Amino acid sequence: MPARRRDGEDGRSPESRSASTVSTQNLVGFWILGLCNNFAYVVMLSAAKDILETESGGISKNGTHACREEIIDRQCQQLSTGAVLLADIIPALVVKVTAPLYIQMIPFGLRHFLVVMAQMLSFVLVASSSNVKMALLGVIVASWGSGLGEISYLALASYFDSKVVSMWSSGTGGAGIIGAMAYAVLTDPLMLHFTPRIALYCMLIIPLIFAYTFWFLLQLPPTVHRIEVCKLKTYIVPKKTDCTNRSRRLSASSESDIERPLLDEADEDVAEDEEASSPFTSRLQRGLTMYEKLKAVTPLFKYMIPLIIVYFAEYFINQGLLELLEFDCSHGFNIGPQSQYRWYQVLYQVGVFVSRSSSDVIALPGEVLPLLALLQVLNATVLYFEALNRFMSHILLLMCVIVYEGLLGGASYVNTFRVIHEEVPADRKEFSMGFVSISDTFGILLAGFTAIPVHNIICEQPL
Repeated sequence: MPARRRDGEDGRSPESRSASTVSTQNLVGFWILGLCNNFAYVVMLSAAKDILETESGGISKNGTHACREEIIDRQCQQLSTGAVLLADIIPALVVKVTAPLYIQMIPFGLRHFLVVMAQMLSFVLVASSSNVKMALLGVIVASWGSGLGEISYLALASYFDSKVVSMWSSGTGGAGIIGAMAYAVLTDPLMLHFTPRIALYCMLIIPLIFAYTFWFLLQLPPTVHRIEVCKLKTYIVPKKTDCTNRSRRLSASSESDIERPLLDEADEDVAEDEEASSPFTSRLQRGLTMYEKLKAVTPLFKYMIPLIIVYFAEYFINQGLLELLEFDCSHGFNIGPQSQYRWYQVLYQVGVFVSRSSSDVIALPGEVLPLLALLQVLNATVLYFEALNRFMSHILLLMCVIVYEGLLGGASYVNTFRVIHEEVPADRKEFSMGFVSISDTFGILLAGFTAIPVHNIICEQPL
């Protein structure tokens, strides 16, 4: 009869197994944070046409028009969905541009509370709106919360193992596909056929999941400043000197400076292995002066410019061109233009999700990032001429291009932040991760301003 295995005989100590559990919780936690943070942003874009058709008493009733047997003219809305894109991105850009200069003073817990409240308010405002202005206000609130969340959670990731960056990116990709799919399924007449108002109220479950994940699922390292509700002074992160003293106390509690030199080489190897297997990075980020922050920006341009171009091209496609690409019944699977647009968004998000989730399998070097930008510009050029001349024979061809577009966008995003996490020095990593996150927002902003006049130009052209 085999002997009963004692603790540690499987080669792993109880502490190691506990660390593994915490690490898994953190990976799952960052995936959910990415999902929830981008969810409202995605839903607002999927509901763009409904928001622009706001009527008295609530956002417009669901209306998916039948497909046309023959397309002999262009059916254009007076206002491009690029207008909703601008409302969904300008507040986030303002947050991302200004926040890196002061955001390190605000505890992560307080930031998370503000993000969750903004998301809840945005869904309620849009769902209960009686006019376009009120609906757009809800979109603006969602954008502000999403921008604050992205810059905060990417900065928080610098305290953990680099794998959480991939999980965050995968979660943001998941927000795209789940958010777009949820709105399409809830409102499609062939599926659940809810009104947009009811569909948006259903989305209020997301902020609750968001709150639970940060405060109960995520295992924060001891180097992350925590708020004590009854102590107002904890609502501001201590200055550099206080952080340094705290770091020394944490180091002394685990191993004194006197004992460390007494370790032989084998013991040092074991200690290094234990540190590598830690579920988070046990170091404090060095506080940077204003001059150091400005000096640290210049080396980041090589990461930022390709990402800006990628996001400009893909959102110019999504919010400036796709609403103009309509196929007749025989070449469009017998679905109407409204449904075609909604499923275009879903397919794009599928591509984003796949590529953002695959960075651990296919890791692209930094030298490839400009190539991704060039390929995305090529996509935008092809679809611009498709909107003008309609040379694609079937909607399936366009759907393949849209999935490919999403793959390029997702790959550019996740590999940009992975490369930064690996190449930027540890004391500048938190600032760099936060600052580079403005790139996608800036590219989307340019796309929104470009999409509106291009939409009008194309609509004025004869078919």
